[in-house]
Amino acid sequence: MSELQAPANLADMVRAQAIKRGSAIAFEFEGRQTSFAEFDIRTNRVANGLRALGITPRQRIAYLGKNSDIYFELLLGAVKAKVVMAPVNWRLAGPEIAFIIGDCQAALLVVGPEFVEQVEKLKPHLPEVTCFIASEGSGAPGWRDYQTWRDAESGVDPHLDIGRHDIAMQLYTSGTTGKPKGAMLSHGNFFAALRAGGDPQPDWNVWTDDDVSLVAMPIFHIGGSGWGLLGFHHGAKGVIAREFDPSKVLDFFETSGITKLFMVPAAMQFVVRQPRAREVDFSRLKYMFYGASPIPAALLKECIEVFGCGFVQVYGMTETTGSIVALPPEDHVAGLERMRSAGKALPGVELAILDANGQSLPPGEVGEIATRSGFNMAGYWNLPEATARTIGADGWLRTGDAGYLDPDGYLYIHDRIKDMIISGGENIYPAEVESAICDHPDVA
Repeated sequence: MSELQAPANLADMVRAQAIKRGSAIAFEFEGRQTSFAEFDIRTNRVANGLRALGITPRQRIAYLGKNSDIYFELLLGAVKAKVVMAPVNWRLAGPEIAFIIGDCQAALLVVGPEFVEQVEKLKPHLPEVTCFIASEGSGAPGWRDYQTWRDAESGVDPHLDIGRHDIAMQLYTSGTTGKPKGAMLSHGNFFAALRAGGDPQPDWNVWTDDDVSLVAMPIFHIGGSGWGLLGFHHGAKGVIAREFDPSKVLDFFETSGITKLFMVPAAMQFVVRQPRAREVDFSRLKYMFYGASPIPAALLKECIEVFGCGFVQVYGMTETTGSIVALPPEDHVAGLERMRSAGKALPGVELAILDANGQSLPPGEVGEIATRSGFNMAGYWNLPEATARTIGADGWLRTGDAGYLDPDGYLYIHDRIKDMIISGGENIYPAEVESAICDHPDVA
């Protein structure tokens, strides 16, 4: 692929960065570093290994493990083979894990060292899986070792034809309203998301060759996988944390010079409340992105004081391939009403507030948030009715979140529609109650 060509899919993205960044470090994980050029070859080997196992285009493979550079090799190697990665939430109970692996009909399951014993017990419930690979170590009897399997394959790029509508990843929703659903995210979805921010890019979305991104959120969420791909797309070094540990996050700032990261508010609270948080040098930290749940105003104020960087709130969901709304650093001003909002729609994203009948509501009125853009998922795997309930024929995706837009287009989020409490004829959202409690000076 020519360096002058813009990547058309995630496989092309890997090839482009191998040409552009070559010997620069793509990923660092527990002392192991992989350059962009090495990563390109390793993903070729993974793609060829999948084909050798008889896994065909559009089949699914599953990964049950904590964050690792191996996961990203598998993800983008699968992409080169036109195979779809389905990472599994390792926090789930055994029956839920078995359901997801069975639902996506994964022929291959790659397992992290912490979950080998659990998977051995689940084997009778995983009839579709024909090959088990241990990502680290020997695993169990009959299992393959990942590195041995990968390195036995050719490093020659298979160069399959990949279209923008082909599915790259299948991420499973939490399943709070039933069994987990597999949200199918296409190459087109990812490139809409990776190029978000408009042209020219706002300062908070400009990346440079010396940026170091921390991948600390779990890869079975879009906040982990999507963030890791975003840094790679921009040629940044990705430092991967096996799992979120607030003390180790502070270590990464000191040892790796992190410049950008994404965290959920609960994680921000754990980190900022560490006794040594006020002693760490955050001078290289440019921006902290946060989202996925409401943030109490007092916590945000504390984080702004301690980290001293630019803050960007983002709002989105698995079904929108991540962020569709952003509140930039210049709106993070104490006392400014906009600081309570999630921000404005990213370029190319439409927002609407709908009533129970699907009619658009005027600014200031609370209803269900809906969105339309190239970020919207292709649909739920093998669930046409659920897909139709979520995405209308006109392309509007109903998020299930309640909120309103102000006259300037800023989005204010209340809570999940289904969590709303009606008391005395008034609508009460738990997130508002939680925020009020957190803001009370006598509440830790």
